[in-house]
Amino acid sequence: MKPVVSIIMGSTSDLPIMEKAANLFDEFEIPFEIHALSAHRTPAEVEEFAGNAGKRGIEVIIAAAGMAAHLPGVIASMTALPVIGVPINASLNGMDALLAIVQMPPGIPVATVGINGAMNAAILAAQILSVKDDHLKQKLANYKESLKDKIVKANNELAAIQYKFKTN
Repeated sequence: MKPVVSIIMGSTSDLPIMEKAANLFDEFEIPFEIHALSAHRTPAEVEEFAGNAGKRGIEVIIAAAGMAAHLPGVIASMTALPVIGVPINASLNGMDALLAIVQMPPGIPVATVGINGAMNAAILAAQILSVKDDHLKQKLANYKESLKDKIVKANNELAAIQYKFKTN
């Protein structure tokens, strides 16, 4: 089994956030890999990873980082593969990471999800992959339908709750 998605974290301390992406890839049966690389501490390794990812069969990269959060942009500058940035709430409520990832210069785009948004990053990666995979496209459609079903069920449960002044 060869990975088609790479999950890259600036530190293993990001794993509790990024495992949401890993779990979704397992659920959708999408082969992936996980690495810890730092734009600041291991720049040569980041360059090697980014330069070789496509040659190894990687189709989408999810890069997570907190604070200065240069990792997604540095990777995006070194590959033509789509890069999805996940800002991690490591300081300043994650706003520093969000702004560092979303404010990329022209020509170096990084698709950016919300702070700690690993699940949405995985869904976006799956949607990118589904462009050429009808089976995955159907899994995504089923998944989104299940989200609707959860809300319908929750609304029915709310309707059953009684309050003295509740009108519905």
